[in-house]
Amino acid sequence: MFVIAPGTLVVSCQAAPGNPFHSAERMALMARAAEAGGAGAIRANGAEHIAAIRAATTLPIIGINKLGDPAGVFITPTFESAVGIVAAGADLVALDGTLRPRPNGTRLDQQIARIHAELGVPVMADVDSLEAGIAARDAGADLVASTLSGYTNGQIPTGPDVELVRQLAAKLDCPIVAEGRVRTPDDVRAVCEAGAYAVVVGHAITNPMDITARLVSAIPIA
Repeated sequence: MFVIAPGTLVVSCQAAPGNPFHSAERMALMARAAEAGGAGAIRANGAEHIAAIRAATTLPIIGINKLGDPAGVFITPTFESAVGIVAAGADLVALDGTLRPRPNGTRLDQQIARIHAELGVPVMADVDSLEAGIAARDAGADLVASTLSGYTNGQIPTGPDVELVRQLAAKLDCPIVAEGRVRTPDDVRAVCEAGAYAVVVGHAITNPMDITARLVSAIPIA
């Protein structure tokens, strides 16, 4: 059992500092709204937000803990960063599974092994390439997600990386989660047809600022 069922839509309930929705209470409301709409799981950042969401819903929670330099490995970068989010109610830990150097020289397989042994939850590796996905699975990741595609090379695509999802699904013997720039029903269908086990949607549901900005940008300038 991978905590989340096949065919699940996961809603990422996150709001960065500076966003009016940046609070544990508001993210818990987002999670409740997502559940009412049919979401099968929630992705959330930080122990405070995860605890609030856990109190508001029984849906499985993919927990992350963004720490350190956003330009480097900062999605649950260490074993210690996973402890608090599991204690707060996360059912699964997601972490950076790219090939970049990890804090204090710790290897990815070491971090995953400790999470499995000491926290007793599955691990999802957020990767940016097929090579990283293969390495993450070899390191013990239970699921692999396309989350970081484009974020490590400065070439962020305009839509979901369907090709990476297809490559991961063809090469790996574990569930593949599509995440990143999934905004429309067509995007969801495309990644599912490419082999995604589950799909994570964030900004297109829980970030009114981003939604508004994209719609405003489509208005012709007189």
